[in-house]
Amino acid sequence: MSPQRLSHVPPSFLRTLPQGLLELDIADRIYLDPDTTTRFSTDFGRLTRAPPSAVLYPSSPDDIAALVRFSYFSPHPFPVAARGCGHSIRGQALAPGGVVVDMPSLGRGRDDRRINVSGGDGSSSWYVDAGGEQLWIDVLHETLKHGFAPRSWTDYLHLTVGGTLSNAGVSGQAFRHGPQISNVYELEVVTGEMMRCSHNENPALFYGVLGGLGQLGIITRARIAVEPAPERVRWARLIYTDFVSFTRDQELLISMSEEGFDYVEGSLLMMDHSLIGNWRSSFFSDRDWEKVKLLASQFGAIYCLEGAVYYEMATASSVDQVKVLLLLSSPMQLVGLVPTIISSQDPRPYSSSMPPSLLLVFIRDASLLSFVPGFAFANDVSYMGFLDRVHTGELKLRSMGLWDVPHPWLNIFVPKSRIRDFEIGVFKGILKPNNSMGPVLIYPLKKNKYMSAVIPDEEIFYSIGLLRSAIMGDWEHLDDQNDEILRFCRREGIEYKQYLPHYTAQTDWMKHFGLKWNAFVELKRRYDPKLLLSPGQRIFTSSLIEHVSEQEIPFLKLY
Repeated sequence: MSPQRLSHVPPSFLRTLPQGLLELDIADRIYLDPDTTTRFSTDFGRLTRAPPSAVLYPSSPDDIAALVRFSYFSPHPFPVAARGCGHSIRGQALAPGGVVVDMPSLGRGRDDRRINVSGGDGSSSWYVDAGGEQLWIDVLHETLKHGFAPRSWTDYLHLTVGGTLSNAGVSGQAFRHGPQISNVYELEVVTGEMMRCSHNENPALFYGVLGGLGQLGIITRARIAVEPAPERVRWARLIYTDFVSFTRDQELLISMSEEGFDYVEGSLLMMDHSLIGNWRSSFFSDRDWEKVKLLASQFGAIYCLEGAVYYEMATASSVDQVKVLLLLSSPMQLVGLVPTIISSQDPRPYSSSMPPSLLLVFIRDASLLSFVPGFAFANDVSYMGFLDRVHTGELKLRSMGLWDVPHPWLNIFVPKSRIRDFEIGVFKGILKPNNSMGPVLIYPLKKNKYMSAVIPDEEIFYSIGLLRSAIMGDWEHLDDQNDEILRFCRREGIEYKQYLPHYTAQTDWMKHFGLKWNAFVELKRRYDPKLLLSPGQRIFTSSLIEHVSEQEIPFLKLY
């Protein structure tokens, strides 16, 4: 490191720096000035602060491997945490007293963007190789150039590939395709060396890293499944005042075959009508939003089922058009076998010449839904516009200074058998006296689509997301309410699992992982026995090195 750079560093910072760090070949890419370390001392949650001693701006995955190896062999090993967009909530991407790796640096200043779409004959053989530092929005842009797109998404695309794959990557497509971690063919991971893993090569590491909370390695490349990309999306929101009808209809929609919906989510709408409570997308017209607000005021809280169908303009008059028009038909009556639309933006009735199989799909799905008459709304948008819908809300909040505030979010998976109990105790109990202060998501998922994430032991479970913002600086109150919700679940015997989990005691982590705990510890013992990686998760509290031989640690075989 140059003397000029060191001259800007207070002596106190040099005293806390891991000894020998600035003697490495990567020293010119290590920054330890207060401005840099301060920027990397917190995350999107803004609930905790822990400054690192330094930040590495890697130019290649080899730089990251060199840092991890140095820490491992150091007399005083230090923590290393990969950081993409810093979108963790509880300090998971922090490295107190250690080194944070700025993953986006891997893609800066390069001719290639580390996003490569490849394939052979037939759409099923196509895939995209993406660097762990790449944003999903950029992966989408690149794959669309070839007419393809990944199958599974998160609601927000301005996150890194490595970040979401270290958790699960869940959205409304997961009921059909599984989370993002279920759509990966291969990974390259830094454990101290560069390791390639897949279903067939180092499978234990592959399944351990996917959804592994950054504990076993740093993802530097992922080979991701893609499918032919649709052109358009018919996007609908249906309003309910009855929770049982709302969840029953959600479960109906996710049970449909490939002819059904491509995306299903839902949310709780409370009497908080501000932007902060509804920032995830600009869907409703002003007139429609006034209708919804009035209904919410009458009932205190209502439920919104959100569904989407993908389609092609060239085929919209055939199979896809059946599904597209379905989303506009609200409410309807059946005249013989031909559904007649009573109130719709598109009043064209279906022809009696419609193929019987398609007519049955239409009748079955439309006539069984129980939303409030007159409260079905639909928009037709581009595929890109639909997938990037949350970013629009982000820009609005940023313009108002409401984005960079504390986010005491709580995400949990609740078994289907207890979702009604959760609704009574939480939505109509703990949350009832309060405005939402942010979106509250509710939607069902299927166990058989999950690969390595920790989920409830039921075939259907619900993803609950309390995505609240403390715009008044009252995050402690909201956090206390989160704790109250978890205490309620424990008291009532609701076997929930946290998504993006946060625990402070290893006994809680053991309960979280359940039967997977021993296998997870064994992988940690093999790939990171000194507990260097992602210490912000606070899963392990004492070194495992005394329980492992050098022959068992893969990268030590090279030395």
